[in-house]
Amino acid sequence: MTNIQTIAIAGAGTMGSGIAQVTALSGFKTILFDIDPKMLEKAKLGHKSTFDTLVTKGKITAEISQKSLALMSYTSNINELIADLIIEAVVERLDVKHQFFQSVAAINKPSTILATNTSSIPVTQIAAKIPNPERVLGIHFFNPAPIMKLVEIIQGVQTKDEIAQKCKSLIESMGKICVVAKDAPGFIVNRVARHYYVEGLKVLEENVADFETIDALMESSGFKMGPFRLMDLIGVDTNFSVTTSIYGLFHLDGKFRPSRIQQQKVDAGYHGRKSGRGFYEY
Repeated sequence: MTNIQTIAIAGAGTMGSGIAQVTALSGFKTILFDIDPKMLEKAKLGHKSTFDTLVTKGKITAEISQKSLALMSYTSNINELIADLIIEAVVERLDVKHQFFQSVAAINKPSTILATNTSSIPVTQIAAKIPNPERVLGIHFFNPAPIMKLVEIIQGVQTKDEIAQKCKSLIESMGKICVVAKDAPGFIVNRVARHYYVEGLKVLEENVADFETIDALMESSGFKMGPFRLMDLIGVDTNFSVTTSIYGLFHLDGKFRPSRIQQQKVDAGYHGRKSGRGFYEY
């Protein structure tokens, strides 16, 4: 298996652009793909602004900033996604992920590693319709990817051990802490953390307290962010999508039931910080 030199990331949203920042700063040639050119332009401007801020704060040198930006390219042409490792961070829908991976598998070598940043869908389900499923695995970053140290490495039923270990070593070389998780809906973190959001929403639904009070209580008890402030950071729409996915994958187990309040926020376009309004206004 050849060394990984070029990494492609699909999806220029908060997560995908954050992963691209991590890989470029780690010295890898990075290709960021999105079907929406506006998202790519936003990501490009965001990277330049972030690197400028890091230089100003003394976190990195101007030379490192320039080298990292030079390693990054942006494209809405899927045929330009030729890489040693491809990480998808697209919408949390199995059909979309299948279509994407089938497209890039057709234009890349059989040795190209295909990784999903899915928060909830089992890797084995994703790999099922992809050629050479033994090279498919989960590399699950957490938001915001440049700051959060933890990354879950998920090995599907058909994933080769050497692929999983190679990716684990690669991500650890980027300064991350990797945890190997079994392939199950939500893996470790999102399965456990789901109740932080779901129960907070239930308390709100039942009018036990308003969301500001719930956040204040959780933060005063040691959590860095309350559930509602955290949902706004992650994206109310993203959080709702993951909850809905896990709810279905666990055969409608009531403990994962999505909230109608969160559904209303999504329907109204109140997606959190990225839209200027979620549970809070920004």
